[in-house]
Amino acid sequence: VGCIVEHGDRILLCRRAIDPCYGKWTLPAGYLENGETVGCGAERETQEEAGARIEGLAPYRLFNICHINQIYLMFRARLADVGGGPGRESLEVRLCTEAQIPWEQIAFRVIAETLRAYFRDRRCGAFPFGIGDIGPAEVK
Repeated sequence: VGCIVEHGDRILLCRRAIDPCYGKWTLPAGYLENGETVGCGAERETQEEAGARIEGLAPYRLFNICHINQIYLMFRARLADVGGGPGRESLEVRLCTEAQIPWEQIAFRVIAETLRAYFRDRRCGAFPFGIGDIGPAEVK
């Protein structure tokens, strides 16, 4: 479960302090705890990784990642406030405009696909819920 955290025309990114993809950028996201709802998981992951509190949580994208037996449910939310800064799983957090997104340093394909869909939808002024598939990466 993960979240696109909005603040005006910027979104919150976290630079990973853990493997896989140490040092690369991602949205606040992670696995659910036992007994946790998806909404509570998105709020918790945002707090743990970015030290941020969110409001207005709304489902945005669901991605099937069948080759690794996972699904990702991505939400949108507004930044309510930033607390103590990055958590132990993040080296830093940053609010970025679309032009500031470090596309070549995005940690996971599902995050890149989420961001592409988000910025495309933002230009259209609507954020419909969508479902997509992430297949295995091609090896060249």
